[in-house]
Amino acid sequence: MKSFLIICFVGFTSITVLPKQAVDVHRSSTNAEHDGMVFIKGGKFSMGCADKTGRPDEYPLHTVKVDGFWMDETEVTNKQFKLFVDATGYVTTAEQQPDWEVLKKQLPPGAIKPLDNNFQPSSLVFFQPINKVNLADPSAWWKWTKGANWKHPQGPNSTIEGKENYPVVQVSWEDAMAYAVWAGKRLPTEAEWEFAARGGKEKKPFSWGGESITVNQPKANTWQGEFPMKNTGWDGYLGVAPVKSFEANSYGLHDMAGNVWEWCSDWYQSDYYQFQSSTINTNPKGPVKGFDPDEPMVPKKVVRGGSFLCDVSYCCSYRVSARMKTSPDTGLEHTGFRCVSLK
Repeated sequence: MKSFLIICFVGFTSITVLPKQAVDVHRSSTNAEHDGMVFIKGGKFSMGCADKTGRPDEYPLHTVKVDGFWMDETEVTNKQFKLFVDATGYVTTAEQQPDWEVLKKQLPPGAIKPLDNNFQPSSLVFFQPINKVNLADPSAWWKWTKGANWKHPQGPNSTIEGKENYPVVQVSWEDAMAYAVWAGKRLPTEAEWEFAARGGKEKKPFSWGGESITVNQPKANTWQGEFPMKNTGWDGYLGVAPVKSFEANSYGLHDMAGNVWEWCSDWYQSDYYQFQSSTINTNPKGPVKGFDPDEPMVPKKVVRGGSFLCDVSYCCSYRVSARMKTSPDTGLEHTGFRCVSLK
């Protein structure tokens, strides 16, 4: 659970504060086998950044082989997630009361318990600052908001009514995994996700090819203007967009760039590509001690695809090779997921 309180302790990160739920999330008998999914034939591809625009963790470019798999055409929607919650009674991470006894074990010695009125079910919501801010400090545009969760993405006064076909957000990796198990699916590996996002366009920077995102018609839901102070809304949206608002890639997948970040199954490792053989398709079995030198105490899961907050001059993370990391118990206003299946 990501909070301003935790930001003060360990930087802009999050750590696990809740025990796992004892909720029955066995496979749903109501979902059609591959309804809303497309089959992606496997093969070899060049994974990583093929030019000089990437961040250090996107190199070296290496050959990866993936088997064929089914993938959701879109990010999981509010409607789909509600079916899961209604069927199982599942309570998401953001809806649960933080457990101080669990939290304090993962904080520096002597950390002081926050006041009870600040220690409530909450999540992080984007807010637009008026003046220029330090782009190295994400807390300048994220606000720890009580009552923010998947049903109230911007806080208790917001709603998803009428937004059934929007991606579900404010869901942690743990929430996404619970849904995937219930649906008889799983989260994609990084390799599967990138292979699918490329749509067969080898070594191209974007899911649509090589053309700049600002040329011709809008191609994805991203930020235009000056981040995070001004968004011109050139692509038609200032926040999350309904699924299928933009043209699908060559594999028939929508929103593999922008809109919301998507959880992958892999643990994040900044130098993971440096240790891969030429045709490997595996994940680390768990967090590797010291794998992230900046935050060695906080294991992260990979998120891919960028979001409506990604700007060409800031993070440009709607590139197909862009990698980002988030703690598995973190829900955010710009993070969702889609699932895959092997059969």
